[in-house]
Amino acid sequence: MGETEKNTIGVLLLNLGGPDSLQAVRPFLYNLFSDRGIIKLGPSFLQKPIAWLISSLRAQNTKKIYSLIGGKSPILDITTAQAKALEESLNSSLLQSPHPPFSKGGRGGIKVYVGMRYWHPFIEEVIPEICNDGIKKLIALSLYPHYSRATTGSALSNFKEIVSGYPVEIFCISSWFDHPLYIDALVDVIKKGIESFNQNFSSNPPIPPLEKGGKGGFEGRRNVHVLFSAHSLPVSFIAEGDPYVHQIQETIKEVVKKINIEWHLSYQSRSGPVKWLEPSTEEMLEKFAERGYRNILVVPISFVSDHIETLYEIDILYKDMAQKKGMTLKRVDSLNTHSLFIEALKDIVIRGVQEIGWI
Repeated sequence: MGETEKNTIGVLLLNLGGPDSLQAVRPFLYNLFSDRGIIKLGPSFLQKPIAWLISSLRAQNTKKIYSLIGGKSPILDITTAQAKALEESLNSSLLQSPHPPFSKGGRGGIKVYVGMRYWHPFIEEVIPEICNDGIKKLIALSLYPHYSRATTGSALSNFKEIVSGYPVEIFCISSWFDHPLYIDALVDVIKKGIESFNQNFSSNPPIPPLEKGGKGGFEGRRNVHVLFSAHSLPVSFIAEGDPYVHQIQETIKEVVKKINIEWHLSYQSRSGPVKWLEPSTEEMLEKFAERGYRNILVVPISFVSDHIETLYEIDILYKDMAQKKGMTLKRVDSLNTHSLFIEALKDIVIRGVQEIGWI
């Protein structure tokens, strides 16, 4: 190939983003609350002024929280590592396959990029870089497994608006909640999480499940209760047709086909005076304590990377709450760069390229 030949196919991983320093907290919050697709703050012309007010009022407390988890969000570092691992896996497949799923397109093979919705590197910053690299076909892959207009919907809308001004063909992947390798990755971390309790469960009789529970215990260990904790949404979103809850439930359905656990589903990270999905994770922990449950394994089902919701809400807030009520709460490892998860992303990309006919 000539020296001037470049990549023609790229992959853009879309994610929320997070403040990369304490100084970035307020502007990050401003960007978040300015998004009318997530929350409507009065009439449209007041959205940004109200967002500025809310971000200013919340900044100090949010800075204190981030100071407890390293002074910044780790989400960019993790997403960058995911992109690197995915790129290596894709290009390894290209080299090893006698019939590659798609053409290398250039000396560097497939290149994977990261674009964030509310903090650097913004999607609008990355698209020019992608085009300057010679990318002609671009797969946009949301890192939210379950579709919601507040997450994937907002990111893809922003992406499509920006990329429309560039000479690049696009294909968007909006959800992958039941991908077999993603399910396998979840099962793997759940099994390891249960093993981490290292107790002789056979000496204690099983505690009956709550009124809306799952199956019996994993390998007879009925005293570990798995709590799938998903990011909450306003109930109005679901009433208007958002498939988020259904997709969460379908993920859990696939997981429990492969591992026999007693499970429950709750929702965390509420913010604002609207009706949110129920039960909240706090409410569920209260019920667990009332029923005498002692060992809780939390699975942050709608998150694939560590960030404030896992490192602070679960690891600090909920763990402390559980301890005060006589319970031991642990969390499964986030998928981050789990090998099965990276293989899932690779398969999702390859299937997407095949679907659109770029092979």
